[in-house]
Amino acid sequence: MVVSGFLLAVAVTGLTACRTSPSVAAYVGDEQISVSELESAVDDRLAEPEVAAFAEGQEDEFTRRVLGLLVQEEVYDAAAERYDVRVTDAQVRARIDELLGGEDEDDVFGQLAEQGIGRADVLENVRQQLVRREIAEAEGGADALSQQALRARYEEVRETLGQVSFGYITVPDDATAQAVVAQLNADPAAYPALAAQYPGAATTPALESRAPGELPAVLAEGIQAAEPGTAFATPVPEAGGVVVTFVEGVVYPSFEEVRPQLEDEAAQAVEAVGDELIGTVREDLGVTVNPRYGVLEEGRLVPADGGVVDILGDDDPELAAPAE
Repeated sequence: MVVSGFLLAVAVTGLTACRTSPSVAAYVGDEQISVSELESAVDDRLAEPEVAAFAEGQEDEFTRRVLGLLVQEEVYDAAAERYDVRVTDAQVRARIDELLGGEDEDDVFGQLAEQGIGRADVLENVRQQLVRREIAEAEGGADALSQQALRARYEEVRETLGQVSFGYITVPDDATAQAVVAQLNADPAAYPALAAQYPGAATTPALESRAPGELPAVLAEGIQAAEPGTAFATPVPEAGGVVVTFVEGVVYPSFEEVRPQLEDEAAQAVEAVGDELIGTVREDLGVTVNPRYGVLEEGRLVPADGGVVDILGDDDPELAAPAE
């Protein structure tokens, strides 16, 4: 689902020295997130009606989520400064367009808002994705995205991408079927013209490609047994006659056709490298949260009875809403 590319998990871990003040919601290294800043950030998100509807009845939990996002934003700012990387608004916009893949932006953002994820959080999450990549590249961990690495990966997975190219024409009787089989065996390029002579629901007007597991059940065995560039006939009464199947053979997508998928796969590996480096920044910074907002349990900020809680944000390249 397209919205998954915009989702961000806010988990927390780690301990630092005790710091607390009633006016501070969290300390991130030398930086502070004030209570007023947190309240303003919550109000900004609740200005979106869908987000407000999500938060209704779980205001405290929503506030904890927003605090986790603000903490994580500070961590990423510190990481970007340490590794001297900068992500521009134009880069964020381009990545959003890439993730949308032609989907309507308002629809996708609306779906995210219904999960309590405001527009500002979407933009920040995309920025963080790019920061991870830039940091990995700055530290020499982005080789997986090179042209050479992508082509090597293509050759490695090419055989798994093969699909069977075939087509079928339903004719009224066996005599006609044998004639069509002979014509196709003699001239495979005649397929579209022959298919046009016998149109119908059980005729494909042009050859199509499918994965071996997606072949029509009644024809699958014959297709897999046929030599490339040959045709065979199969009586299929429920189709209204005899089905002539032409098998062109196994076809493979070109490197350029699968390059976007290869880049996405490689980018995840690169982001993982960046995430490890950002993790080091988190540990160095130290994060302390005002106990008013919760305690750490299994990597989540949850309601607290009291005491100072020290947290550090664990990042994840995918985003999922905090557990309820």
